[in-house]
Amino acid sequence: MLHFGIDVSRDKLDCAVVDEQGHCVKRGRTFKNDAEGVIELIRWAREIAVEQPRSFVMEATAAYHELAATRIHCAGLIVSVVNPAQVRALARGLGMLSKTDLIDALLLAHYSRLARPRQWRPAEPRLKDFSAMLMRLDCLEADLRRERNRREQAAVRGSAECVLSSIDACIEFLHGQCKAMRKTIDSHIVADDLLSASVTRLRTIPAVGEKTAMRMAAILTANSFGNGKQAAAYLGLVPVKCESGSSVRGRSRLSKAGNPRVRASLYMAAVVAKKINPDIKDLYDRLCAQGKTKMSALGACMRKLVHLCYGVLKSGHDYVRPEARSS
Repeated sequence: MLHFGIDVSRDKLDCAVVDEQGHCVKRGRTFKNDAEGVIELIRWAREIAVEQPRSFVMEATAAYHELAATRIHCAGLIVSVVNPAQVRALARGLGMLSKTDLIDALLLAHYSRLARPRQWRPAEPRLKDFSAMLMRLDCLEADLRRERNRREQAAVRGSAECVLSSIDACIEFLHGQCKAMRKTIDSHIVADDLLSASVTRLRTIPAVGEKTAMRMAAILTANSFGNGKQAAAYLGLVPVKCESGSSVRGRSRLSKAGNPRVRASLYMAAVVAKKINPDIKDLYDRLCAQGKTKMSALGACMRKLVHLCYGVLKSGHDYVRPEARSS
């Protein structure tokens, strides 16, 4: 197999290729980051590897990687989109101190050869639109909170009336935008039977509110996880240990590799769940009795919530309380 590393920027795609032994097969090339450039890149890759399988790897770079990744996938080729932090960790391990676009492309090719990352698949348009709506609502609500904080600070300082009026106008506009976006999201859910059923089913889990249910429905439906552990790892909820020999005994922490907004939503859900959800409450009490810190126990509760969300969607059944399962 030949491994193609693609360093993505706004305007161009820098590509390098290595074989299974890590030898450069061809001199790196640069293509434009547009539809024609991606077609040219695919044609170039096919000319190099006529009969050999090919694997393409690129970093997640905001929205700039999506065109190339989607076109490569639609061409029937294997493409992976990886976390930039993991690639930089490999660079430090290999002692690659210099950083240029072509060097980064070569590093990505080596990452493909050594790590064998999971194949990337584009989300369905309906789920892509739904995720974009949720992201936009998060941004609007964050802007609204900031403007309200500015209003409070301006009032305390005794700012001029024109300043207060300007902030009030922004608050009113953002409030209207949030309301309109929520209506659009609700309409999108109602129009999609599968999405509507998923959100409704997730809401049967005690402490999983509307926002958490929508976020988890978008993530779990768009990604083909093999089990709940994979979903928890994707969201950055797996514990990272820090132990070595007899002297290093660091405190475990969450990996935090996933979406921070989803983790924040799951954290608030876990705080409520440890009081009203029987599964989560038993887990939290047991871990605290074993001497775990409250934050460590809450991290485990967040993972458990992800497992429950994955379970109800995978099984196609609503959440069942422990006492009902045993009867």
